[in-house]
Amino acid sequence: ADAALTVRVRDEAALAAQGFGGLIAVGAGSARPPRLIELAYEPEGAADARHIVLVGKGITFDSGGLSLKSNEGMKTMKTDMAGGAVVIAVMSALRGLGVPVKVTGLVAAAENMPSGSAMRPGDVIRHYGGTTSEVLNTDAEGRLVLADALAYADAELDPAAVVDIATLTGAAKVALGLRHAALYSTDETLAGDLLEASEGSGESLWRMPLVDEYRPAIDSHVADVANIGRGGFSAGSIIAGLFLREFAGDRPWAHLDVAGPARATADNAEITKGATGYGVRLLLRWLTSAN
Repeated sequence: ADAALTVRVRDEAALAAQGFGGLIAVGAGSARPPRLIELAYEPEGAADARHIVLVGKGITFDSGGLSLKSNEGMKTMKTDMAGGAVVIAVMSALRGLGVPVKVTGLVAAAENMPSGSAMRPGDVIRHYGGTTSEVLNTDAEGRLVLADALAYADAELDPAAVVDIATLTGAAKVALGLRHAALYSTDETLAGDLLEASEGSGESLWRMPLVDEYRPAIDSHVADVANIGRGGFSAGSIIAGLFLREFAGDRPWAHLDVAGPARATADNAEITKGATGYGVRLLLRWLTSAN
């Protein structure tokens, strides 16, 4: 109540009934069913305020599913919900900071586990809104739940801009290390505003390209898109961004791949070992300056 938020949580029955196929598929192997958490903040005079949607990847544990990770690769996967945690943290601070815009936070939450009911490589998923994706690797699951949330935001919430945040790809960590997140965006103004907020918040971003020549990497013979690239394109973080772009619609959209800075292996200046909360300061600085 102190945060002045309204909350709606869709359970697995509501998700299935409303066509959130990505969330249902990713959570199908777990004894803990998936959820879509929707948080809404409306300041005074919200009728005239811009509407921003934040989307967070909330994979509560990522085993890789049937495309199983190594034991070593699983050890940090309890923090694969970092993007979702950031969205909740940001939403909880909006009232106290007097943020002047209307904000909706979407957390796409699921546990990616292997079992007899888990999604399989080769499955075809129908996402919210009807776009289909072919699952070539069940360990590329974050983009499948984000796709549902992005499509829902575009179709139902009519935002002025959408920003998603996710520990999405090891490729971003390889490219940029542990202190920079990768920024992808379809809108120059939005990208510039986020980069400016990054400089002021101390949470570093680096703009990465959405290379249209790589788009054929996610072509599929049985679905609208494939969930990983093929054909020797590499560029795993870019390919993931191109996949998400398919669901974001034509409105301004940005994607923050925070696989590197969301976790720290040791104490370093203001960063403590473990989960870092990267993105909270950045997004709050951006939202407090929005109008």
